[in-house]
Amino acid sequence: MLKRTYLKLAEYQTEQSRRHLEEVRSIHREMRSYKHDFHNHLQTLKGYLDSGDVDRAREYISSLDEQLMNVDTLLKTGNVSLDAILSAKIAQAKAEGAAVTVKASVPDGLTVSDLELSIVVGNLLDNAIEACHGAAGERFIRIYIGIKGKMLYFSMLNSAGAKQKKTGSLFRTGKSGVHGFGLRRAEAIIKEHGGWVKYNSEDGAFTSEFLVPALP
Repeated sequence: MLKRTYLKLAEYQTEQSRRHLEEVRSIHREMRSYKHDFHNHLQTLKGYLDSGDVDRAREYISSLDEQLMNVDTLLKTGNVSLDAILSAKIAQAKAEGAAVTVKASVPDGLTVSDLELSIVVGNLLDNAIEACHGAAGERFIRIYIGIKGKMLYFSMLNSAGAKQKKTGSLFRTGKSGVHGFGLRRAEAIIKEHGGWVKYNSEDGAFTSEFLVPALP
């Protein structure tokens, strides 16, 4: 029964991640279209100013400003899929009051699939965002992602509540019994690729770290 439950949860989360990845890719395409349109906007404004129609130029700028208020800056790591999932989760974290810092440089063409990368990174960030809710002081998430040899390295430190007790490789909480089904899911994917993952809980902070073969 436990195995069937786990498989159903995994199937559901995979489908959710697939839909989410397509959604954030759509956001990425929208951002690229804004960049493409920027030249046209400048030409329109130049035309208004050249003709002395300052009021129309001001109205146009106000309209552009209103549109851009709803568009977050897309993170650029060098990997489109990673850009998409990080941008979406970082926007969520900031909206919930967490200060986020990211240092990431990752090429496209990883051997880890876009879907797997989305599930792993998305789950770890979901866990970090949830952990920030229990933090007594500053809410923060600090992320580093890079390539070491042919391995993808990920490290994240985030604020959290009290130190959690470890059960196997995961952590117990009063809320769900285990600190995130997502952590188990991420761990399983990383190990399937021959990598390793490590989690650590301390008073006020939680760390997530993994290393996985990612380049051919």
